[in-house]
Amino acid sequence: MADTGRHQQSHERYEGGSPEAERLVFERLARDMMRIQLRNRRAGNGGLARALHAKAPVGVENARLRFHDDLPAALRAGFAQPGAEYPAVVRLSNASGVRQRDGAPDLRGIAVRVRVSQNESHDLLASSHPVSHARDAREFVAFAKATAGARGPLRKAFGLFVKLPLAVGLGTAKRMRENVTAATRRVVGSLATETYWSRGALLWGDAGPVRYLLRPAPGTPPAPVPDRGDPDFLHREFAQRLAGADVAFELCVQRYVDELRTPVEDASVEWRDAVAPALPVARLTLPAHDLDSAEARAAARRVEELSFNPWYTTEEFRPLGNLNRARQAAYRAGSAHRLGTRFLTEEPLRNRLLAPAAGAVFAWLNRWVPWHRLPPRLSLLNLVLLRKALRRRNLIDVEPHEAPPTAQRVPEPVPEPLRTERSYDGSYNDLSEPRMGSAGTLFGRNLRPVYRPDLFDVPNPVTVSRRLLRRETFLPATSLNVLAAAWIQFQVHDWVDHPRHKPGDRSVEVPLPPGSDPWHNTPGGPVENVMRFAENEAVEQPGGGPPLLFRNKVSHWWDGSEVYGTDEATARFLREPDGGAGLRLEDGHLPSGPSGIPHTGFTDSWWMGLSAMHTLFAREHNAVCEALRAEYPAMGEERIFHTARLVVSALIAKIHTLEWTPAILSTEAIRLALRNNWQGPPRNWLTQLGLWLFDAHALTGFPRTLPNHHGVPYSLTEDYIAVYRMHPLLPDDFELFEHHFGQRLETVGFLDLQGAQAETQIRKTGLANTLYSFGIAHPGAITLHNYPRSLEYFERDGEIIDLSVVDLVRTRRRGVPRYDDFRAGLGLRRITSFEELSPYPETVARLKEVYRSVDEVDTMVGLYAENPPTGFGFSDTAFRVFILMASRRLQSDRFLTVDYRPEVYTPLGLDWVERGGINSVILRHCPELAALLPRNGNAFAPWRTVRQASDGGPHEQG
Repeated sequence: MADTGRHQQSHERYEGGSPEAERLVFERLARDMMRIQLRNRRAGNGGLARALHAKAPVGVENARLRFHDDLPAALRAGFAQPGAEYPAVVRLSNASGVRQRDGAPDLRGIAVRVRVSQNESHDLLASSHPVSHARDAREFVAFAKATAGARGPLRKAFGLFVKLPLAVGLGTAKRMRENVTAATRRVVGSLATETYWSRGALLWGDAGPVRYLLRPAPGTPPAPVPDRGDPDFLHREFAQRLAGADVAFELCVQRYVDELRTPVEDASVEWRDAVAPALPVARLTLPAHDLDSAEARAAARRVEELSFNPWYTTEEFRPLGNLNRARQAAYRAGSAHRLGTRFLTEEPLRNRLLAPAAGAVFAWLNRWVPWHRLPPRLSLLNLVLLRKALRRRNLIDVEPHEAPPTAQRVPEPVPEPLRTERSYDGSYNDLSEPRMGSAGTLFGRNLRPVYRPDLFDVPNPVTVSRRLLRRETFLPATSLNVLAAAWIQFQVHDWVDHPRHKPGDRSVEVPLPPGSDPWHNTPGGPVENVMRFAENEAVEQPGGGPPLLFRNKVSHWWDGSEVYGTDEATARFLREPDGGAGLRLEDGHLPSGPSGIPHTGFTDSWWMGLSAMHTLFAREHNAVCEALRAEYPAMGEERIFHTARLVVSALIAKIHTLEWTPAILSTEAIRLALRNNWQGPPRNWLTQLGLWLFDAHALTGFPRTLPNHHGVPYSLTEDYIAVYRMHPLLPDDFELFEHHFGQRLETVGFLDLQGAQAETQIRKTGLANTLYSFGIAHPGAITLHNYPRSLEYFERDGEIIDLSVVDLVRTRRRGVPRYDDFRAGLGLRRITSFEELSPYPETVARLKEVYRSVDEVDTMVGLYAENPPTGFGFSDTAFRVFILMASRRLQSDRFLTVDYRPEVYTPLGLDWVERGGINSVILRHCPELAALLPRNGNAFAPWRTVRQASDGGPHEQG
């Protein structure tokens, strides 16, 4: 195998100068092929078919490929050995992407899958002309686009004589037309008498590049006169042959000679037999049988479901050349599109033309009038266009990609249960890319990361924390309650978990500035002059790149993993014994583990607010299970569990979208925008006209759209995580009340509600009293000078940490740009002075004391310092990331788009989500709280309080 790489390097030339540049070109061409499928579907009035070779007159599963006993020694490689025989699948087809009558002028094709073993197969694809009409992939796709969906001579002529020259030039278009005319002018009477040539070259072990062909075996009867009146005569003719005898082809190879006469990169040049003789190496036999029997028809249907790709082979037989390299991405995309595992959302021409102009107008307008000061419906349109701009420039793919492509096994079929169930680890949400967004995949980026080790401790993060973050006086967010703080932590635990090294294995050290308080890094440990805590586990990059890539321990999807866990073992452990569908509860509470922390999907940073949320949604899961059992008695416990998980996860997503977010971003424009995300726009003709003109896909809620990743594999991002650092929401102390008479039970500090103590406290207080106590208390405002003191010194995993310092250090070391660069990367105007950042003189003075310039300001500090829009609980800069990622989490997830339907959720389950909300969840499990919830809002707004009257009885206060 030593020569394989040499052959590859000596014969292949990458478009754009590098494998990665070429890969990006091929990804765009793959999307073009999906568009061709859509156009062909419209022309053929049927379902999605292959972009090319849509109609297959013949498909058989029982073929055999046998190599000749006298196979030349030079051609013995891998599975190609003398006398070796393998089962094969064969598909014979017409080349058009539209299923048309067999008598139409067309090329014919053959696809063969040779099954060597369970782990090895080889796909051979060939067409009935010695050369391709296209030199490379660009020409191939340009021709396919020009002719896609063209039914009738006028449309075909327009495609070939107008569209094609515009795409490739007059001379190239003329050559391609002549090539195709020569290939299709001949009338084909039988698929058994055609010769099929490979499109381009491939390696053949140490023999180097070859092309192959399949020609009729000696003794094959000639083709009869075709029956032009029968649209399926090729099938009937082949069936008649197979009814009486085998049909066989001879597999031959032509060996590479030189780049002039046998080029690898130019697929339009014929390898002539006089230069590269066709050497017979094997015989492909389709055994005699009844092609129209029920068994044979079933086999043909299975063949139609297969996805052939020349890259389904081994590296010894790796395809070569530009056209072949493009086929890997194009065939995978086209196949996934056809089989309903990958989707394409076409943007209307009016949107492509008008949206950029409208976006530029709003960008100009926003210099003087920010979007949030516009009338609500104009603000909505402004946000829609802003989101389009952010999608275009602020989705960055960090996952490593294969470039150049390598040979691969035929992908395993999608496990049938996972078509209607969420997997435990988030895999198979995107059925065409099973690992996308699953546990263990990388965090993406919205902004290019900045790696500056020289600035990791500049300015000292302890100084930043003490002078700018530390809570001096509790600053409440009076429009919210503490349930809103518990909720966002409950959500973040579903989305994000960076793996850390074990304490002591690999640590970050932050020097303490002079005059700092004594610091202990471990309980009972010595006083030290540094803060030390476990470092995140970075992913090593090829070539020794900076440590800026990190994996997520949980899935990136909105799948309720904080409740259910991220692996099957955890999920099954949390369920009722003996395979029950419900989650285990003890007297309505989560069962406690040996450490006092309860058993649930995610238990880090555990406190009483998290316990309340986990308990509430564990009970909700069980309520859904009971309802499903009652409504569908035949449904098994396994299906009930997975359906209930779908329902609860979707309900959580809906609550966050339609209730928590409008509570913390309390404006009419945001309410409209978020309802638009889930339910579509208001029934207002002017709003709908604007969306129709500029973003037609916003005319429905995401549950009624197709999954759309906007050209970048789905993941959560490091920048998104930086935006969601909302620890100031947590108070340092809490008053606990009973809800009947408003009697105060006790006052406790946050650390008294943390860790194992949380479960003791919530069981003593009761869920209803806990929810009431948090419902009437305000969280902290997300601003400077309001970071909880309780989080400045607490124990986690055997370490004592200051979480405010950890937050600053993590953000810097993960390469999130500093605040001003962060703004600029999101299309916002840079600030040039500290006075622009904060309206408060004392804060400005401290900023100047800590930072040498505004360019140094930490992202978290800048986001806290900003004066947010009226009604906003966090900054407008942070909101830019939210605009992009909040909708992305919905639109990328098939269980919240194309599979958000009664067939998957059940009618009861879908109705449960549509009718449900945070209020209904609370009242289902604590109905006694009905009189206390806000009348005109959701449960994240302040609740009505019950105060003790002078006579000792209850007294409600609004």
